[in-house]
Amino acid sequence: MYILILGVNNNSMKPTLNLYSENNTEIKKFLEKYYSKNFDLDNNLSYKQEFGNPIDMIDIISCIIDNNNKYNIAIWISLDKDIYICVTSTNLDNIIKYLYERYPY
Repeated sequence: MYILILGVNNNSMKPTLNLYSENNTEIKKFLEKYYSKNFDLDNNLSYKQEFGNPIDMIDIISCIIDNNNKYNIAIWISLDKDIYICVTSTNLDNIIKYLYERYPY
């Protein structure tokens, strides 16, 4: 599991999903297919979405991982200020378990 720590923990932020790709069309193509609607992205190489309930990000993360043969998208989540976790097929199950343990609501 990769964890990037950039600063001090502060729980006053909303959990975020951050997507990155080196391909200019990957993220847009995935999001349009996942949400079944058109997306206009300011930056085609990255996308950020905040979640009020972090459990809600599990579906989209799982979908990206399940389709990693179609989309070359890197997934990073942030549950605390300035702490980022890279989500991979290797650590996905542990991250899902952690999300349900930390946010049981």
